Amino acid sequence: MTHQEKIERFAATVTAQQRETLGKAYPTIFASQPAYADASVVPGKKYTKVDVGSSGKFMIDSGGTIFGVKAYGVVHRGHVYGTLDTIDAYFWGGYSPVLLP
Repeated sequence: MTHQEKIERFAATVTAQQRETLGKAYPTIFASQPAYADASVVPGKKYTKVDVGSSGKFMIDSGGTIFGVKAYGVVHRGHVYGTLDTIDAYFWGGYSPVLLP
């Protein structure tokens, strides 16, 4: 699997888990605005950004490490959420990812 395919798989996982969480927490709002949970991939020079809705959420470096963001386009090196090879070890549907037991 190529790096780009792994990023697309990550974005699909984030979308599915965000939809599940938001659909349960806010059923009436989510029914009218389902795009709030959709993850989109934005390539960049150093990092690939994964936005959820219209907000920046994650940044991925060329090695596949997943970081949180401080501000849009600014990586937060203190918030590391594994790699593209370990995405199944986390739950991505909350405000921030949670490592599964």
